[in-house]
Order: sequence, then structure tokens, then C-alpha cells
Amino acid sequence: MNRLSLEKQCRVLANLVEGNSIRGISRITGTNRTTITRLMVDLGKVCYDYQDRVLRNLTSKRVQCDELVALIGCHERRLKPGHKEKGWGNCWTWTALDADTKLAICWHVGLREAADAVMFMENLASRLSNRIQLSTDGFPGYFYAVDNAFGSAVDYGQIVKSYGNKFDEERIGARYSPSRCNDVQYRVIKGKPSQAHISTSFNERNNLTMRMHMGRFMRMTNRHSKKLENHAYNVAVHFMYYNFARWHQTLRCTPAMAAGISDHIWELEEIVGLLENPGQKAA
Repeated sequence: MNRLSLEKQCRVLANLVEGNSIRGISRITGTNRTTITRLMVDLGKVCYDYQDRVLRNLTSKRVQCDELVALIGCHERRLKPGHKEKGWGNCWTWTALDADTKLAICWHVGLREAADAVMFMENLASRLSNRIQLSTDGFPGYFYAVDNAFGSAVDYGQIVKSYGNKFDEERIGARYSPSRCNDVQYRVIKGKPSQAHISTSFNERNNLTMRMHMGRFMRMTNRHSKKLENHAYNVAVHFMYYNFARWHQTLRCTPAMAAGISDHIWELEEIVGLLENPGQKAA
């Protein structure tokens, strides 16, 4: 990225992490779309590698997991022959969030299938240094994935919500609103989880943060990703900003600071600096 000055790269990154589109960033900064995409890809690679190396031996106590859907190329029901091979259709981002520090411990971009659950849980387990209480939704793939990754060394509970599918008369004008939650069940799956802490609420709030700060996740727009790889790189950049540079109002610091991984709020220049010094140590 030697064609862009550090100031210009930071301007592009600032717009990117605030949810602006590639075309919008191009208009705001006067930077070519291809250059912006190349910067995002390069940053995505180093941000993923940095967090993969640093987010290890964590002492989290309560972890919440959830999945967030987005579109690649087109909606699942509009797929044509050959689109699946390109990675088009529904794409799910699995996230694991520390309920105390709000640290995004790890994530996985893929499908909502049992094999993805296994990879996601193995990744999560490899980053923890102690027993945790784990909370997920009722996706069946979690049963084997959690058992395979943690064995008996976890206190695991599920929160299962039942939603209504039919719109009654008073909701007929709210066609795009979420369905009404009819029932919530708390299930103890393994160990002795505290029922008071069987919840995915913090992670569901994190889903909103992801939609607000990544235009690719916004619903009912044409801002969805066109390439699966670029989608994954954008997610890596987002979590680098979220973990290390974004001030959390409740914590009064960043999640990385709350988790003891960093001792200061990262500036955008530091994130861009990973391009020149990808082996930078946590500070």
C-alpha cells in the first residue's frame, strides 16, 4: 500500500470501520475502489494473524456464542447453477464473546452446519486457559461440537427461544419486524452452569454492533459482499477495531484492555502499522 499515505490509509480505515460502503469511501476520500479493497484485504490478513496470535491463554469465565447471517452475491433463494461454487448465498459468522470483558475471542465465517460448529468450538477451546460457562442458542450442531472441543471441562447451557410465524392484525403493518418471542427455555447440557448466566444477550447486542459497523451485514440493501474472501477480511478488520480501538461505554475502556491484553486504546495508525510490522507485540 505504498501508493497511499499513512493519513489516507487511516481515513479509509476510519470510514470502513464505521460501516461506509466501498463506493461511499471512494467518494469521501477520493480513493479508487480497487485501492480501497486492496487495503481492506491486506489489513484483513494482518489483523486476523495478529489476533490469532495474541488472543491466547485467555482467562474468560463466561462465554456467549451466536451466529449472524449475511448474503454473499445474492439471496439463497436466487442462487443459480455455479453460484454455490463461488461461495454465494447465505453466509454465517460465528462469534464467541466474553460476557465480562466483551472481548470477541474468536470468530468463524462459513455456513450454519455441524462441521462449522466443530471448527468454531475447537478454535474457541484452544484459546482458553481455564474452565468456562458456555452459553449458546439451540442449534443442534453445538451438542457434538462442544463435547468434542471441551469434553467434560465446561459448564454448558442453551437458551432456546420459540417465535411466532404468523402476523396477527396488530402486526400486519410491521411486516419486516422480528417475530414475537413466545417462549424461552433454559437447558443445562453439561456440567453445572448457573441458570442466571445462561444467556446470549451480550452476543446478540454484538450482532447489532456488527451490522452497524459493517455495511455488508445490513439487511434489505444492495451492500452485501460480492466475494466471500473480502467478506471474511472485512470481519477481521472490524474485530481488530472493536477489540483494540473502539471505546466501550460500559467498560470505560476497550475489550482488549478489560481482558488485560492491551494497556492502551489503539489509534488507527497502529492498526495500519501492522502492515509494516505484522509481528508487533501486544501492548
